[in-house]
Amino acid sequence: MIKSIVDIAPLLANEMKAGDFIRDIRWPNGVQCAHCNHGVVYELKGPNSERRQWKCADCRKKFSVTTKSIFEGSHVSLGKWAYAFFIMCSAKKGVSANQLKRELGISYKAAWFVCHRVRYAMMQEPFASMLGKDRGVVELDETFVGGKVANNKHKDRTERAGKKEIVMTMIERDGNVKTAHVPDTKKKTLQALAKPVVDKSATIMTDSNLSYEGLNGHFYSHHSVDHSKEYVRSWFIHTNFAESYHSLLKRGIFGSFHQVSAKHLARYLSEFDYRWNTRHMSDGQRTEGALGAVTGRRLMYRKGANSLI
Repeated sequence: MIKSIVDIAPLLANEMKAGDFIRDIRWPNGVQCAHCNHGVVYELKGPNSERRQWKCADCRKKFSVTTKSIFEGSHVSLGKWAYAFFIMCSAKKGVSANQLKRELGISYKAAWFVCHRVRYAMMQEPFASMLGKDRGVVELDETFVGGKVANNKHKDRTERAGKKEIVMTMIERDGNVKTAHVPDTKKKTLQALAKPVVDKSATIMTDSNLSYEGLNGHFYSHHSVDHSKEYVRSWFIHTNFAESYHSLLKRGIFGSFHQVSAKHLARYLSEFDYRWNTRHMSDGQRTEGALGAVTGRRLMYRKGANSLI
């Protein structure tokens, strides 16, 4: 079990040990075929191999700990991957690709790709239950992220310079959060996004945005607070949890990343959602959880629908 960065450091200098570490997280009940999940495999012995390889007794295919995972096709060592997972899972406001480049001694392109693959592993499956189940309280709020045109000094700045992107946040008090990149703040857009995610028995808290009008017809109740007059109404009606989440997100973008493109914003949101939803875990548990989700996911750099560029 990972307790601190001290447990990750030895993996940077020993690729075999790093592979065994990832293996134990990926296959906690023993190695299974990465191709067909067959449980009978045997290890292939190589004289100078840095990573263990196995062969399936059923499909007869060879595989390693990187096969059919986030790591497949990467030239970055597994020890560096483990370090990247830990540092991104433990930094509340995120870690820039430039910082990983310096700390791991890899190119910026490789560091940027590593960061996005880690974020892709952090993408969580749909919640087993909806937000606000059993009459919980769910706050809905939206925020704008992005810079100002006047702050962009590049001579070749594009038409998107200064165009802010909209993020809608659905957060259960003392519970999970789900965010989404939305094209606008129209009533149809925001309510269509909230209804499939939030349970009908929930009490909804929003600000005075007219796009939230009529929610009490779908949910148990709906209360709003007019922020031009007050931040909290009757001590209970507020959107402080959503605003707390927004502050973390914006500090991460302004302080760590400086700029986030609209194309990749959804993966950045997944990163912040994952850290929030696992906030009661230790850094080590959060890292192991993300590493346990690498199987069956592949993010390509240039080719295919699931590509970065």
